[in-house]
Amino acid sequence: MAQKPTAKKPVVEDPRYTQALQGYEAGLRAMQEHKFDKAKPHFQKVIAGPIKELVDRANVHLSICNQHLERSAATQFKTPEEHFDYAVSLMNVGDYVTAREHLDKLLKQNAKSDYVVYGLAALDCLTGHVEDSLKRLDEALRLNAQLRFQARNDSDFQNLAEDPRFTELLYPDPGAELGSSDGDLGEEEPA
Repeated sequence: MAQKPTAKKPVVEDPRYTQALQGYEAGLRAMQEHKFDKAKPHFQKVIAGPIKELVDRANVHLSICNQHLERSAATQFKTPEEHFDYAVSLMNVGDYVTAREHLDKLLKQNAKSDYVVYGLAALDCLTGHVEDSLKRLDEALRLNAQLRFQARNDSDFQNLAEDPRFTELLYPDPGAELGSSDGDLGEEEPA
């Protein structure tokens, strides 16, 4: 005897499930864009919901958001000098990429900051960008000639120690500076 085909009943989705899924997806999108402060409330709503599978996953993502937010709160600086010290500490542990991000940010805030330009020169030297390092060091020394003494003993510039251009920056010819302001050095100028 043939069975009578039964009409399939449409599956009615639970609106709470749909809402929780949309919140979870919105949280994931925000998280992928590194907008952890925007992702956090989405995951908190999912956790408060009835869908256990999403609650477990949302808890994991919420924990990640909290870790990132705590880290960013820890890197709030009161002064540019404090921010610079943090960037130098990153250089000292070998995190050159993050150090450069912080130094670039500082430079955008104050392009004439001699110590930031000097820090970038040191970072350029540490990362093998010799030409950039020399240019930045020259700029830093023009902003503050006293940095010359610091650079002479700075191990961050050891890659440049044998470069004559580095030596010229750190030990300028004293007669050249005097010659430009003192007109009588016994040399005749060409006519």
